[in-house]
Amino acid sequence: MKRFSLITLGILATLLVGVGISLDAQSDEQASKKAMRTAQQEARQQRRAERLANYEKYVDSLVLSHNYRFVPQTMQQLPAGAMRNLVNPEYEIIVWSDAVDVCIPYLNGYTPPYYPVIFNYVVPDVTGYTAEQTNDGWHVTFSSTLFSSTDYTFTFEIYSRYGGATLTISSPFYNSVQYTGNVFAI
Repeated sequence: MKRFSLITLGILATLLVGVGISLDAQSDEQASKKAMRTAQQEARQQRRAERLANYEKYVDSLVLSHNYRFVPQTMQQLPAGAMRNLVNPEYEIIVWSDAVDVCIPYLNGYTPPYYPVIFNYVVPDVTGYTAEQTNDGWHVTFSSTLFSSTDYTFTFEIYSRYGGATLTISSPFYNSVQYTGNVFAI
C-alpha cells in the first residue's frame, strides 16, 4: 500500500510540475500575443493619423490653388425649409482661378410657394473672392450677379479636417439656401 501511495504521489507531483510549466508557457505566449497586438494597434493608429494629416493638406492645397469643385448632396432653404437630397450628378460648382462654373438648384420667390430654378452659368469674374483659414478648414466667400440684377453671395465652409463642405447662397431679396456636400479636385 505504501508503494501505491508513493507511486500516486510521484505521478501527481509530475503532473503538477508539467501543468505549471504548461501554464507558464501559455502565459508567456499570451503576453507576447498581447504585445504584438498592441504594437499593431499603435502602427494602425499612426498610419491613420498620417492619412488624416495628408488629407487635410490635400484639401488645403485644393483651396489655395483655386481649382476645386463642390458637389452638393443636400439643400435646404433657410431658416427652416425642408431638407432635399440632391442625387443628380450634374449639380456642382467648379471654382477656377479665373472663373466659376455654377450648375446648382436654387429656390426663388419672395413668399411661399417658392419655385425651384437651376443656376447654370459660367461666370468669368467674381467679386470679393476671399479664402480665410479657420480652425476647421477654410471660409471662402465671393459674390456674383449671375447675369441678373440680384447680387448673390456664395459662402463656403470647407472642413479640411473632417472632409465635406457647406455652401450658403444668400441674396438681399430671397431666403438663403444652404447646401452640404464634398469638395474634390477638378
